[in-house]
Amino acid sequence: MAKEFTQEDDGLLAELGVEVETKKVVTRTPREERIIAGFEEIQRFANEHWSAPSHGEERDIFERLYAVRLDRIRELQECRELVEPLDDQGLLTGASKASSIVAEELDDDALLAELGVEIESPLITELKHVRSTAEKKVAEEIANRERCEDFEQFKPLFTEVQNDLDVGVRTTRNIRKQAGFLKTDIKKGEFFILSGQTLYIAEVGEEIRAPNGETDARLRVIYSNGTESNILLRSLQRALYKDETSRIVTDPSGPGPLFSSETDDKDLASGVIYVLRSKSDHPTVAEHREVLHKIGVTSGKVEKRIANAKLDPTFLMAEVEVVATYELYNINRTKLENLIHRIFESARLDVEIKDRFGHPVTPREWFLVPLFIIDEAVERIKDRTISAYSYDPQGAKLVRQGT
Repeated sequence: MAKEFTQEDDGLLAELGVEVETKKVVTRTPREERIIAGFEEIQRFANEHWSAPSHGEERDIFERLYAVRLDRIRELQECRELVEPLDDQGLLTGASKASSIVAEELDDDALLAELGVEIESPLITELKHVRSTAEKKVAEEIANRERCEDFEQFKPLFTEVQNDLDVGVRTTRNIRKQAGFLKTDIKKGEFFILSGQTLYIAEVGEEIRAPNGETDARLRVIYSNGTESNILLRSLQRALYKDETSRIVTDPSGPGPLFSSETDDKDLASGVIYVLRSKSDHPTVAEHREVLHKIGVTSGKVEKRIANAKLDPTFLMAEVEVVATYELYNINRTKLENLIHRIFESARLDVEIKDRFGHPVTPREWFLVPLFIIDEAVERIKDRTISAYSYDPQGAKLVRQGT
């Protein structure tokens, strides 16, 4: 059975030249204990998620709270030195990102409040489990997200919006407070991009009166990752202001047709899709002449574009004939041309010709596609479904991706 040494035993051991190891008892103030406890919560989060907590509207509220707390610990030398011996995960090596408070401007209690530490005060007014100011602000301005049970109903809307953006039917605009973006600009059916994620305003609740006297409303917001929230309208407005990359997605029903034989002064002409047929005597071209077409987009006159075709390897060093044109309005030419070429990639002509200097060239804008398929593709552009299709050369038809 182990025997505890008395003071006399210690003396005898000292006489024998044996050093007695004494354990140092570390005493900490309640304040220090609370700082350590707060840091241990962050460590548990890091162990569970394999990373330090991060900021961002798309993050869980508790992760955002831990991120604020970790920033404060990193900034305050006293706190940093206190928890440094415990930091076996390297959490203190990161840089603070979200702090908008200068430590020197705050007294001790305010700094501790920012760390989420309880503030010591007289017994009668003692507060327990006081959250930091930053934590309270985060909690007030965002609503908890939860899984959207009927997301399948909204999923096609997000797909359609992405298709519209791909072909230029819709665009996005920066949101800036100074530009006059108001909460009244957030309406049912609108799409926004916040922290890199697309969100849809599915519902706007009845008008309510905020404590400051201003009006507000509870929203139902659907996110492209399959979650939803019931954030307040003004809270969403603030979140959009804070995110420098936030954008509003434009409505495709604005003025100006995509393709039309009629225009008015308000239409912004963007160019022409042209379809050409080659008169080259190259064996491959001659064999497939009726289904071999060059598809391009130009902002100028097609006639000018093809004026020197026989000197240009892009046109197979031969004259061409124009077999179809489609005028564009309010659309991104480059994005549309890239999209069309992507759709017909499987039917791209693979042939090498010599330019006028004898150098080998492989043209990239010629496709073995019947004209009626190109006409159908243009119709798909009109109804904004084109980016969902690809071309099947074996069946000579457009097929919806994933079918």
